[in-house]
Amino acid sequence: MTDSSVGAPDVPTLFEWAGGTPAFEALTVAFYREVLEDDVVGPLFRGMDPGHPKYVAMWLAEVFGGPDTYSTERGGYHHMVRQHLGKAITEPQRRRWVNLLMDAADEVGLPSDPEFRAAFASYIEWGTRLAQTNSQPEAHPPLEAPMPHWGWGVAPPYQP
Repeated sequence: MTDSSVGAPDVPTLFEWAGGTPAFEALTVAFYREVLEDDVVGPLFRGMDPGHPKYVAMWLAEVFGGPDTYSTERGGYHHMVRQHLGKAITEPQRRRWVNLLMDAADEVGLPSDPEFRAAFASYIEWGTRLAQTNSQPEAHPPLEAPMPHWGWGVAPPYQP
């Protein structure tokens, strides 16, 4: 995704606008609490590593302009794409994952301005559709690709 605001000192990254690492960690803790109780998407996460919410927070933080911790500590895109191979994620599971994440974003108070939520939702839709495609038994996704980086897009952040 191209972001014309990259490098502009007066425009915060999506990571900064969201509240940084603490915001993404709160998001994934609230989210996975619900995921594990969910009948549709929960089975995909039974027996998950207790660190999984933190790892996903690291991923999201890096994608949205934060530190490259997921890449340096977890292996970046290569590691993430391998986590989805062979999972055969269904459309109802993907959709539930998205809905639960958006609910968690509301619960933990991620910014609700239209510009942030549009950029956030755009990545979540793109990322979950890619994960679903890569999870199918016949899929052979490229295992080496750059880490995605998501920005504001066309609309600048709303300044109340």
